[in-house]
Amino acid sequence: MEKKTLKFLIASGIILILLIALPVFAIAFASPVPGYAHAPRIKDKYGNSLNWAGYAVTGSPGSVTDVKGSWIVPSVTCPGGSQYAAFWVGIDGYSDSTVEQTGTDSDCSSGSPTYYAWFEFYPKPMFRINTITVHPGDNVLAEVKYAGGNKFTIIINDATTGQKFSTSASINARRSSAEWITEAPWSGGILPLADFGTANYGLDYTAIGSTNYATVGGISDPIGSFGQNVQQITMVTSSGALKAQPSSLSTDGTSFNMTWYSAGP
Repeated sequence: MEKKTLKFLIASGIILILLIALPVFAIAFASPVPGYAHAPRIKDKYGNSLNWAGYAVTGSPGSVTDVKGSWIVPSVTCPGGSQYAAFWVGIDGYSDSTVEQTGTDSDCSSGSPTYYAWFEFYPKPMFRINTITVHPGDNVLAEVKYAGGNKFTIIINDATTGQKFSTSASINARRSSAEWITEAPWSGGILPLADFGTANYGLDYTAIGSTNYATVGGISDPIGSFGQNVQQITMVTSSGALKAQPSSLSTDGTSFNMTWYSAGP
């Protein structure tokens, strides 16, 4: 066999191996979850939300460049069936149609608790992160930052276990809000909100400094420092009853807790 032919066959074999291995490599780190999404805020007629609870800091388009948050992964009570609760930080979605976000879920799957980390550049698909194992009680630190052009980077770190994940993606986004949210996710409609009891966000609970911060117009400060641009969000049912409600912010503006009231709808 000629040397050129042998080299070609070897090179072709390497390429074939890489093509076969790439999907496996991708799945090893993060797997897409079709049909399951953390959608933008859905408002009711009184200005509350049917799927979000927490805080947002608003700014002019193009002004928001970073958001950092920390929380303790809450355990869920599962009476039966499937229910869902997502906890995350992100940019956008408060008053527009994209959300660049990362967080954890505390769900009930057929009556059994399940916990995991994820990221999403909505309306692109959500991805479940396979390299972080989430447990109730873990301290989680997460960040979403604008990297220039249309590019965003998400970073999520389970500070209890030391497991960390980061990735970037390009999306045409408005960059007009930063959020710290508890959510009833979406799959053909708003899903039942899992009973998480109380979820705790920020320095006072996680002892992780410089979290529950946003960078807006080049200024990086805690939630409470943004004055009239701070928006408190209460989640309600379709009939207006409480589903989840945040407390007031701590005196230093970095922390709050979230209380579950009902699964909805």
